[in-house]
Amino acid sequence: MSAALHRPRIAPGRIVAWTLLALGGIVMIMPFVFMISTSLKTPEQVYDLRLIPLRPTLKNYVELFADARFLNWFVNSLVTSTIVTLSVLFFDSLVGYTLAKYRFRGRSFVFIAILSTLMIPTEMLVIPWYLMSASLGWIDTYWGIMFPGLITGFGVFLMRQFFSTVPDELIDAARIDGLSEFRIWWEIALPLVTPAMSALAIFTFLGNWTAFLWPLIVTSEKDLFTVPVGLSSFASENLTRWEMVMTGAAVSTIPTLIVFIVFQKYIIRGVVLSGLKG
Repeated sequence: MSAALHRPRIAPGRIVAWTLLALGGIVMIMPFVFMISTSLKTPEQVYDLRLIPLRPTLKNYVELFADARFLNWFVNSLVTSTIVTLSVLFFDSLVGYTLAKYRFRGRSFVFIAILSTLMIPTEMLVIPWYLMSASLGWIDTYWGIMFPGLITGFGVFLMRQFFSTVPDELIDAARIDGLSEFRIWWEIALPLVTPAMSALAIFTFLGNWTAFLWPLIVTSEKDLFTVPVGLSSFASENLTRWEMVMTGAAVSTIPTLIVFIVFQKYIIRGVVLSGLKG
């Protein structure tokens, strides 16, 4: 009797919140579940909307990995996304650090000019990018796929905001000790903004891994297709092999999950450490 009296009561608001979160989670995960389900179906079962196939098969995965084109598309996406992510982390953090910790004339104007690029839709930039690629011979090259994303305005903004929270006293003390500006950025400032770097890495990798419009425009050779562009080739005017599209999409989620799992722990660690600071 006393145990029942002392049992903690669950607030109705918390029940509603958890219920809404659970429903939202189900809604968000259902497309992924349907994708996995369709990848295990035969062509005859594709339009059967039940989530558990009557006769699940791994034939689609065997066929996909036996197709040298998909492995080539996978490597193309992995190479371009990785290089772009590393470039963004390096250059955006350098520019963000400069705008946050350097005092020079026109600094605010430069920052506003960089922010203004975020207001331009990507579709409006496609034609200038293509003309530049054509004039420099970057059509059907890795460089042509990568160059628009090597430095981003969003990354500069994010890193500038985080570097602004780094105490100026640490930077001044490092300068007094004789450290070069590059070493101050690398050894002092950068480790303090690990959560921002991790978040930027996740956003950049996912954005480039799933990019479709620009790789489709700048590449015409199938050997240079990325995964999203390559999967579209499974659809033709008369027939769309949905089971193969879903199988390829399921396999292509593996690198994104790995990137998220690897960098998520750094974000959580940074939040925990920031909460322990007194």
